[in-house]
Amino acid sequence: MGCGRNLESSTSSVLGIKKDHCICDVVRAIKDIQDAVVDNDCPVCPTNCFLEPLGGLVSPSRHQADTRVFMLLTKDGTPFKAFFRDNDRHDCDCFSVFFRVEDVFDGCCATLRVLEPLDHHHKEVDLLSDCGTKLNLKAICKVRDYRLSSSCITVDLNCFCGIECVADVFLDVCE
Repeated sequence: MGCGRNLESSTSSVLGIKKDHCICDVVRAIKDIQDAVVDNDCPVCPTNCFLEPLGGLVSPSRHQADTRVFMLLTKDGTPFKAFFRDNDRHDCDCFSVFFRVEDVFDGCCATLRVLEPLDHHHKEVDLLSDCGTKLNLKAICKVRDYRLSSSCITVDLNCFCGIECVADVFLDVCE
């Protein structure tokens, strides 16, 4: 029922298999890949969310990775943003569009960890416009690294129309 569609128009059947929640399937696959963290040959398409193993999105060479960073896109194509608790109390850059899946449950719900966006100098990137109400899409291009935040959000994955895998990174996640 994502993207404002009803169940009948968003469901198709291929070889008797019901397919109606592609974002759910992708996020489940990312979770499985993160959990596996095994080595494999180089993939053909370097930004496919289904690439295995974790580390497959890393270019030009692989390194240890424990997180597949992704963005969710809303019906109008803009990145979904979420608030996170910022440890730096002197600024206001506490929104992000980057996530790590922590859990998938009840069919198509997920707990996502909000990732703090960092530039190539490991400084926080403020993704909001000057007035602080809208996303500054140019600022997203400055993001080169990520840090775990202590904030998680629970979402209904049916509410999103797209997912874009961004990078495989090592964030030293405790499992």
